[in-house]
Amino acid sequence: MEVSEIAAKRILTPSRIPGVDYSLNPYLGCSFGCRYCYVSWMPWVRDRGRRWGEFVEAKANAPALLREELKRATPGMVAIGISTDPYQPIEARLRLTERILEVFRGNSARERGFRVRVLTKSPLVLRDAGVLAELDAEVGITVTTDSEGIRRLFEPRAPPIPLRIRALRELKRRGVRTYAFVGPMLPMDPEGLVGMLSGAVDRVVIDRMNYP
Repeated sequence: MEVSEIAAKRILTPSRIPGVDYSLNPYLGCSFGCRYCYVSWMPWVRDRGRRWGEFVEAKANAPALLREELKRATPGMVAIGISTDPYQPIEARLRLTERILEVFRGNSARERGFRVRVLTKSPLVLRDAGVLAELDAEVGITVTTDSEGIRRLFEPRAPPIPLRIRALRELKRRGVRTYAFVGPMLPMDPEGLVGMLSGAVDRVVIDRMNYP
């Protein structure tokens, strides 16, 4: 895995996703390297000449950029982790996502009308449960199937499904609003997945496979 640090030019990107005003990604590239990820087909990935899942570029100046951009940005929904997982393994060392959340808290972003939504596959998100609860953030964890066998085929380097379900339950216990992102829907026992998610989430978002 090749990890490098870069200086981003901006960190809040206007979004065309319904209900989302800004996309915020602390990293480019993702070490989980899920086989269905739509980002792997984007031109900027091909331009780097490296295989998806084998590189991560950390936006080292992201917290400082966000602090400045919040001064002039129109309040709205900020979705963290739309293109790359904000809690992939390198986050445990670099703590970029943690520092970004602290910027939102330190700038009274919630009181000013900024809302935060996080999407991840990693139970590392539990580390930041306190600040997420303070921000009244919503946290989604991607759960594409109830089968570990299928998960290992499509998401071989991502955390096991039982750990994701456990993280959802713990977040909910700590007062964080939660949702499951079942996207893309992979082969599964639907009743089995419903049973896993029962009591762990406030809502479920379902998406199809986006073929190249």
